[in-house]
Amino acid sequence: MSPRDGTAVVPTGSRSRRHTRYFLRWARTASPVHLGADIDMTRVTEHRGAARISGHRYSYVSYLLHAAARVLAGHPEARALAAGVLRPRTVPLPGPGVGAKLALDAAGPGGGRAVRTVVLPEVDTLPLARIQELVDHCRAADPARLPGAEAVRVLCGLPPPLGELAFRYGVRGPKARARRMGTFAVSSLGHRAVDVFHSYGGTAVTFCATRVSERPVARAGRVLSAPVMRLGLTFDHRVLDGAAAADVLDGVVMRLEGWHGDLPGPCDEPADGGVRQAGADERTRGALGTGP
Repeated sequence: MSPRDGTAVVPTGSRSRRHTRYFLRWARTASPVHLGADIDMTRVTEHRGAARISGHRYSYVSYLLHAAARVLAGHPEARALAAGVLRPRTVPLPGPGVGAKLALDAAGPGGGRAVRTVVLPEVDTLPLARIQELVDHCRAADPARLPGAEAVRVLCGLPPPLGELAFRYGVRGPKARARRMGTFAVSSLGHRAVDVFHSYGGTAVTFCATRVSERPVARAGRVLSAPVMRLGLTFDHRVLDGAAAADVLDGVVMRLEGWHGDLPGPCDEPADGGVRQAGADERTRGALGTGP
């Protein structure tokens, strides 16, 4: 059956989804644990509204990428992967910067829907406007021309056993993992009537963004209506403990609720002073990486 908007559904057994099945089998070795928090998006919504008046459009995903990358920059324990069977250990991901794997819903073969991923490198160094440019470019681009699309075509064209081996080899080791999976992952269903969901993106931390809708919030003893987003965070328990993952989620919540542009946010100044500062003079670097 087709969805309400009339778009076709790609059959789950189609060749175009082979790479997804390779990823899912590979991901079974993870130990995902799910957290969640309600975020008051009032300041973000106000910023979006003011920007729209001046001719600029920012998506909620771009705000999340901006905030999450800066929080992850201050949590080296979350910028790692699990390795080893006989000698289990965590291995740091190489730099520079914090890369984000963004899942995009794009038109697939025959007009159906297909999910593609793209890695945005060094997002922690980019201002919001530059992040939005990259997001817009990826959304507007032909899915066949997205970074990593050629590798996906090759994987889907190989016989399944060989394709799966090729996938596993392609994400083997910290350097390859960072290039193809990023430091953290973001998946969004905010364009649908979705309030809660969790997914695992192959990284130590995956953020799951839902729609922003009006909900009751308490302020100074009064119940008011405010735009709220329920943000999910999935972490790999092999890499992180729950307390560390909760600190990451808390940092993202504080940044979004206290949004004030590209200036340092409330999580940039811990007691030990060890978090990398992100200021308004940040470099506008970044070229697209490859997703699996």
